[in-house]
Amino acid sequence: PMITAKIASTIDGRIATASGESQWITGPLSRALGHGMRARNDAILVGARTAIADDPSLACRLPGLEGASPIRVVVDGRNELPLTHNLVATADRSSTWMLTRADGDAARRKAYTDCGVRLIDIPAGQDGTLDLAAAMRALGDSGITRLMVEGGGRLIAGLLQADLVDRLVWFRAPKMIGDDGVPAVAGFGVRELDGAVNFVKVSTRPVGADIVETYVRQR
Repeated sequence: PMITAKIASTIDGRIATASGESQWITGPLSRALGHGMRARNDAILVGARTAIADDPSLACRLPGLEGASPIRVVVDGRNELPLTHNLVATADRSSTWMLTRADGDAARRKAYTDCGVRLIDIPAGQDGTLDLAAAMRALGDSGITRLMVEGGGRLIAGLLQADLVDRLVWFRAPKMIGDDGVPAVAGFGVRELDGAVNFVKVSTRPVGADIVETYVRQR
């Protein structure tokens, strides 16, 4: 799919305080634009830890566009998502897919499918985490052409490291948290500038008190 990473952070690139508080860093206009982005994508992707921490609905909540909500996709190689989680509990009403490993606990896997979650088995890489390139191919094979990634920082870092992000939309609030806050993107092994992932900025505009910047991948 064409992959867009969407980040909402402070101007120093933090998405939460050291205690994990993140709602709401950006303002209401930025959040409304984010919901509009959801409506324009086939699916929205989050990591399991972000889903557990935030318990999001991942739906489009703009009036009149509720029916345009995307498929919710969770990267969860260890089947950590609780069965009581909002994404699982509502899977029979709003499509929820899980990218996971085939060797997970059979009873746990059955419980997810009984709740309506679609499991998509992805091979693991050498470090035991899911092969994200294979995961994106599997989503493409399932008909997803436009995918929005909403976090967390480890998932976005993994996608950047695998050179899978095509576009970056970054909402920045005029706030600072400091380096004890949670970074928008986790480390992914860049030791020299030649290894940096490069983007080209294509737009900048104010959104209420915030700024939204759009970048495309430079290849």
